[in-house]
Formats: sequence, C-alpha cells, structure tokens
Amino acid sequence: MKPDEERDEFLEKEFDFSKAIRNPYAKKLRKKITINIDADALDYFKKQSSESGIPYQKLINLYLVDCAKSKKKLEITWK
Repeated sequence: MKPDEERDEFLEKEFDFSKAIRNPYAKKLRKKITINIDADALDYFKKQSSESGIPYQKLINLYLVDCAKSKKKLEITWK
C-alpha cells in the first residue's frame, strides 16, 4: 500500500480482497490542477467548445493528450 492511500479496517474485516485485481484504468485517472492560461487561448477553446458542444476543459485536455501522444516539441526562439 502506498503511503497516501487510506486503509478502511471495516472493509478489510468484512470483505475478502485476497483475489481482488487492481483497476486497469487507474493510471488513466485525471488529476485536478490549477493552471494560468492566456485569455486569448481560453477564448479560443471556449469558441471551439460552443461550436462542437464539447466542454472547453475537455477540449484542452484532448489537445494536450494529443501533443503528449505524438511527442510534439515546442520550437521557441528568444529575440
């Protein structure tokens, strides 16, 4: 058990978890974070949201997931 997991003694006494399997989707759980986003970027996703009917937070997440899967790299140059 990881240190941040809580134990429920009642459940452990009442139920046999010896044959339990871990949730295969547990690694795909989402994490709630706070992030600062430029107003223009937020407006862009909100406009896309109104056109597609998909919540803007989900659109931002889908875009970031796509970037991570395709291993997109930012090209930044400083002047």
